[in-house]
Amino acid sequence: MAPRVLVSDALSETAVQIFRDRGIEVDYMPKLGKDKEELARIIGQYDGLAIRSATKVTAKLLESATNLKVVGRAGIGVDNVDIPAASKKGVIVMNTPFGNSITTAEHAIAMMFAVARQLPEASVSTHSGKWEKSRFMGVELFNKTLGVIGAGNIGGIVCDRALGLHMKVVAYDPFLSEERAAKMGVQKVELDELLARADFITLHVPLTDKTRSILNAETIAKAKPGVRIINCARGGLVDEAALAEALTSGHVAGAAFDVFETEPATDSPLFNLPNVVVTPHLGASTTEAQENVALQVAEQMADYLLTGAVQNALNMPSVTAEEAAVMGPWVRLASHIGTFIGQMTDEPITAINVLYDGSVSGMNLAALNCAAIAGIMKVANPDVNMVSAPVIAKERGIQISTTRQEKSGAFDGYVKVSVVTENRERSIAGTVFSDGKPRFIQIKGINVDAEIGANMLYTTNEDVPGIIGLLGTTLGQHGANIANFTLGRADAGGQAIAIIYLDEPLEPAAIEALRATGKFQQVRPLAFDVA
Repeated sequence: MAPRVLVSDALSETAVQIFRDRGIEVDYMPKLGKDKEELARIIGQYDGLAIRSATKVTAKLLESATNLKVVGRAGIGVDNVDIPAASKKGVIVMNTPFGNSITTAEHAIAMMFAVARQLPEASVSTHSGKWEKSRFMGVELFNKTLGVIGAGNIGGIVCDRALGLHMKVVAYDPFLSEERAAKMGVQKVELDELLARADFITLHVPLTDKTRSILNAETIAKAKPGVRIINCARGGLVDEAALAEALTSGHVAGAAFDVFETEPATDSPLFNLPNVVVTPHLGASTTEAQENVALQVAEQMADYLLTGAVQNALNMPSVTAEEAAVMGPWVRLASHIGTFIGQMTDEPITAINVLYDGSVSGMNLAALNCAAIAGIMKVANPDVNMVSAPVIAKERGIQISTTRQEKSGAFDGYVKVSVVTENRERSIAGTVFSDGKPRFIQIKGINVDAEIGANMLYTTNEDVPGIIGLLGTTLGQHGANIANFTLGRADAGGQAIAIIYLDEPLEPAAIEALRATGKFQQVRPLAFDVA
């Protein structure tokens, strides 16, 4: 029986025809995504669901999706899909991570021109019959300094276009290497230097705990007087109230925003301020981009339903069905090791080296590599998946190497991931026990046996008496319950580590209390996706 696909949002007819041409039955109902009850009533008939942003794939909907195998999102954002719930149901979630890149980058450049020359206000004034040449005095982009916060895929395109306009470009991106920056023709700087030098600032980072309000009252105050700020990335990267105050005071000369803290944005501190250009999240709204992502998602879904091939999956590696049964635990292990290292690394990464020992060395190492790299990079960019991670790593000049070797130790097989930065090399190894559960077995060359949980704490210290008691007492005082406690040391009196599995996320006060003791060189809370 031919697979059946439901298209519940507006996709192009060309994309719909791709399904038909490949022998897949397709029902095109572009308004159905807004009707939750009707969608839930019929979703059980379909193997695939192709969507944009209107359809909400919730845990409740997935309960009715008894035959669903794949959800394809035409675009990058998957906020409207409950990925953990889909994973538990065995439903693959795909997106199209690069289809909107050029369009979004061009919108940022267009917004920069608009705010530099006050084009929207000038247009309204002229339409109303006024002729206010003297009112709309703009500035050139030529020879100005553009500060780019986030020099990844979209940010890199913005850098390239800005250089074509003969702007000077400085970039702040903790994961951008000096070598990659040189190839791009930009200068890598810290955030404070970017703020002090930039005439224009444009943001191109995902919204994470680290990037939320990256431009706030404090950082905006450090910016060059007369700066103009553009945000076509994510709402919440800029404190809108703080920016409004800076615009009112004149410290910031103008702003152009396509995204807002709350969307749809019916009100914002930025609305109705002079020389503020606002658009309703149009970054991906071009005919070319919409067509590209629609065609791409149709091809990806058809490939999976007909051949089992997986591309741009957010919750499954690119492996065959036969490999998945054997490799699943090892994929999770590689991802966990990468996530551990990613949370420990704050410097630009120059190389990632992965060693496969024993039984695991004969598996699909490309998929395992992708899982490890994605684990590392997902800490800084939640949009990264196992397909896009190697591409992003290559764009940033990160060298990837893989080594396989015959069984050399006590374990039938293990994976060891090493990350190289300009100042250090950090490595973590792990294995999968016979029960299928991944474990950390070596950290910084120190042997351990650590069960992996959602919430963990990692500490380093000198091997002296009293550390175990200090950890237990301090955590207990802050209501933290320990599920598993693992210790290791290089030698007596030398470097020692602890990795603690906790029932709940650790409160910031507990972390500060441990650091305040002066007994620990590092105190790091860690989080892992163990669903």
